[in-house]
Order: sequence, then structure tokens, then C-alpha cells
Amino acid sequence: MEKREDYISWDEYFMGVAMLSALRSKDPNTQVGACIVSPDNKILSMGYNGFPIGCSDDDFPWSREGTEGDIDNKYFYSTHSELNAILNYRGGSLDGCKLYVTLFPCNECAKAIIQCGIKEIVYRDDKYSDTPGVRASKRMLSSSGVKYTKYTETGREVMLKF
Repeated sequence: MEKREDYISWDEYFMGVAMLSALRSKDPNTQVGACIVSPDNKILSMGYNGFPIGCSDDDFPWSREGTEGDIDNKYFYSTHSELNAILNYRGGSLDGCKLYVTLFPCNECAKAIIQCGIKEIVYRDDKYSDTPGVRASKRMLSSSGVKYTKYTETGREVMLKF
């Protein structure tokens, strides 16, 4: 008997973990997940977008917009999945690691990705590609030598679409 040939690739596996992590997000509009992987394909950390530890999901706003000058919108409080994955890692350096993320990182997350030494990003969606934040993110990532590639759908993602 020979080994099975239809097993999933590392990219499918780790993007699946990022997609599963996104399901933990309580954000009613956008759920994003991230998975950080070592150079030898070990999962080091995961994260999803949400509020910081100790900030109750019931006490802070989930709306995208408050009144002008108001602080009642999620953007003042939520932490993106990439930053959560970086902050959740307690094992030392992330130098040379790879990040799988369901949505292309914003400029603020790009700064953290660069600073912690992650060298490659595999992203699933880039729906904000024309925004200044994502354009700035790509500029910084390219300048600092962080490679980013779009995740290639293989047709098996049906089992990963929850």
C-alpha cells in the first residue's frame, strides 16, 4: 500500500488555521484570522481581530462609526489579528517566520510584522488594496524585504469554508 496522495499542502493547512481563527472574532462586520509559522512549519501563534484582554466584548462598541468626535466606534479599541498573533507569542523571536492571514495587513500591522522579523506573508483577501493604509503597508513591506503572496485557491477550500 502506498501513501495517500490527496493530503493538503502546508499553505492549505496554515490558511485553514487562520480561517478557523477568524471564526473566534465577535466583530459583526469583518472577521480576520492569522497564524504565525516557523521556518520548519511549526505553528507558533494564532490571532483574530477583537478587543484587548480585559475589555469586555459587551462593554465596547462594535459599530464602525460613532458620532463626529465620538469614541464610540470599534477602531479605537479593536486589535487586528496579525498584532494579536504577534503579541500572543511568548516563545522568543519570530525572526524568519511566515504569517498566514485572511486579509492583507494594514499599515499599522505591517510595522509590527517588520519589527518582529517576520519575512513572509501569505494572504487570502486584499479587498482594501486601493486604500492608503494598504498601499503604505505594501510599500513598507517591500522596502524591508518582507515577501507577500496571495494564497492560491486549489479547489479543496470547500472543506475549509465554514
